[in-house]
Amino acid sequence: MRNNAKKEKLYAVIGLGRFGFSLAKRLAEAGKDLIVIDRKETVINDAVTFTDNAYMMTDLSKENLRNVGIQNCDTVIVGIGSDFAVSVLTTMIVLQLGVPHVIAKALTEEQGCVLDKLGAEVVYPEREMGVRLANRLLAPRVMEYIALNDDISITEILIPDTMPEMTVQEMNLRQRYGLNIIAVKRGEEVTVDIRPQMQLHAPDILAVVGRHDQVNRFENDLQNRKKF
Repeated sequence: MRNNAKKEKLYAVIGLGRFGFSLAKRLAEAGKDLIVIDRKETVINDAVTFTDNAYMMTDLSKENLRNVGIQNCDTVIVGIGSDFAVSVLTTMIVLQLGVPHVIAKALTEEQGCVLDKLGAEVVYPEREMGVRLANRLLAPRVMEYIALNDDISITEILIPDTMPEMTVQEMNLRQRYGLNIIAVKRGEEVTVDIRPQMQLHAPDILAVVGRHDQVNRFENDLQNRKKF
């Protein structure tokens, strides 16, 4: 999974409930290397449709997790919600295996405090939290994300310092990426009157609407400092 000249990040999701499954599927759709683990065979059967590295595991021991390569991951998300004791133990093991970024789901503030003290980043599940977190991991310039349906979203993207000032017409997101700019944030001011000659520059925030793959392509070009 790591044969590319440029090292790609490796993710793992342990526990494929609604939160974990939506997160894992979104990461896979973005083409990321991904390991998924769950104790239910039916869930794993669904997961193999988007990743080859799907494992049914009833015993989340350090040995079993090491055998599937969890120690090689850059980010591991522990999405176990049904048994908090198992969630805590799994989080501890993943941290002991040396994973630099561990995110754990909590259902209450008390659970969150325990997981935070272990050294994990804590998230509290909402209807779209899995997809929102996936987009934050995938795109550091994405400020906010609202899913309109399974394919279309409104996404706020920060213009980096590496991009020169240009007009809406020069950026030409509609022709290049199929995206439409619906608003521009500049400090505390928000503009929805988007004209072709409007100047755009860092650190403006663009609110764009389009398909997930179109947003990913635009954000990847920004991240790779591609010239417009």
